[in-house]
Amino acid sequence: MAATKETGKREERRALHQEISRSQILDAAEEVFASKGYHEATIKEIAQRAEFSVGAVYSFFEHKDDLFVQIYLRRGAEFMDGMRELMSTARPPLEQLHALADYQVSFFRLHPNFGRLYLHTSAVVLGDLETKLDALVADRYAEAMTLQTEMFETGQRDGTLRAADPAVVARLFSAMVAAFQSTDLSAGAMTVEEFHQFLDGAFRA
Repeated sequence: MAATKETGKREERRALHQEISRSQILDAAEEVFASKGYHEATIKEIAQRAEFSVGAVYSFFEHKDDLFVQIYLRRGAEFMDGMRELMSTARPPLEQLHALADYQVSFFRLHPNFGRLYLHTSAVVLGDLETKLDALVADRYAEAMTLQTEMFETGQRDGTLRAADPAVVARLFSAMVAAFQSTDLSAGAMTVEEFHQFLDGAFRA
């Protein structure tokens, strides 16, 4: 019995070590992809940044495409967990609108390398990899748009948010936030409070 318990502890330690190592590699890859771009980044450079051997990287990830996709899957899962929690909190729709914008901006500030990677990826052609990414994140994007659409529907019903197709308005909101994030990461030309004023001008009834 004692031997079985000790074996279980060793397996837990091994699994934890593997998870930490995998996270370190993903962090390094996120940084290298953000600074070099997908096409210029190499597994060798990522391994060096993570202080692992190239072989160790390949023991966790099949190839560069796999590593790139796993970055998106990890951050996408983290983002959606936070968004679900935020949207489940009862607050007036306009306040919810501000809180959601703040959350999305703060997520990019917390993970600036991913923010730069996300914005850079949106502007370059990745071919088959782009198609793969779109398919993998489609469900999360659809869920995010559904949550935002519901927020606008609630605000339209109580008269605080502008009347328009809520699904279209939800996408316009995302586009505005993405535009702010691009300036926030590069220059910080506008404060979040000032951005709230633009959101109010666009969406408030």
